[in-house]
Amino acid sequence: MKKALITGVTGQDGSYLAEFLLGKGYEVYGVIRRSSSFNTGRIDQIYEDPHVPQARLRLMYGDLNDASSLNKLLRKIQPDEIYNLGAQSHVRVSFDIPEYTGEVTGLGTLRLLEAIRESGQRPKFYQASSSEMFGKVQEMPQRETTPFYPRSPYGVAKVYAHWMTVNYREAYNLFACNGILFNHESPRRGETFVSRKITKAAARIKLGLQQELYLGNLDAKRDWGFAGDYVQAMWMMLQTEQPDDYVIATGETHSVRELLDLAFGALDLDWKPCVKIDPRYYRLTEVDVLIGDASKAAKTLGWRPTVSFPDLVRMMVQADLDAERQRIEGVQPKAELCASGEIRGLL
Repeated sequence: MKKALITGVTGQDGSYLAEFLLGKGYEVYGVIRRSSSFNTGRIDQIYEDPHVPQARLRLMYGDLNDASSLNKLLRKIQPDEIYNLGAQSHVRVSFDIPEYTGEVTGLGTLRLLEAIRESGQRPKFYQASSSEMFGKVQEMPQRETTPFYPRSPYGVAKVYAHWMTVNYREAYNLFACNGILFNHESPRRGETFVSRKITKAAARIKLGLQQELYLGNLDAKRDWGFAGDYVQAMWMMLQTEQPDDYVIATGETHSVRELLDLAFGALDLDWKPCVKIDPRYYRLTEVDVLIGDASKAAKTLGWRPTVSFPDLVRMMVQADLDAERQRIEGVQPKAELCASGEIRGLL
């Protein structure tokens, strides 16, 4: 049985990837940081699935800011595959805490790569790179060879992590891949990200729980896909004979206005009276448009997106509508149920 180690396992991508790998028969180890509260809502449902033996999912304390914890984890687990999804991943927040973003998102990757090198183990390594590395785009659409021009501390940190992964691959012959993932969303997306912020607000406004929604640049355009599709691409990269870097995207771009049209339209609402523009939500350096060319992934990996942009938005709106209705009825949404008193499987 293969063993996989996932940093960022409690996030959107980490939860989908853990489910996917468990379905493939893997033993999955998720890294979580020690804190005063448990943030396992996205993965608690895995424990409730009778088809998934709980013994195959283990949560372990570790931190990308702590090299010694990473070394201990590698010695203890000896994983076959490592997926580095952990990061301070909110672009706007990275302007407020740039040093922390650099420490976790940039240097955290280096610490993990060093832990692999020093351990003498040869696990396959996946690094979560980002379309934000392209920033002020130099080419349309963006592909693996497009020059980077990051426009945020987050984007800069991701560029550092990306090139460090390439460097360790070439210097130490590690099987290390960068997945340059464009925006990918789901009902599990964090509520501070614009896509989820919009779909949740639409549901709450429909139910009379909210009246206004504050946003920034409505003309920004992104290449939005479904997170469940994108984690499959991560796994596919590590199943190839030779490590390489891949853009993962839909090849379509849509504006925030289009997202509003679809989300509110799904509930027969007009967003214009509800949406207010707040300068606080504008980025200091805007990324106007992103659109990826995933032809290399299609040709080499056989990967293609399966969920369209309209279907993705409708999926998210319906999930938020159902969750808000459950709250009104006094039923705690299933995705937020936590283990009673302790994290199950914690080592």
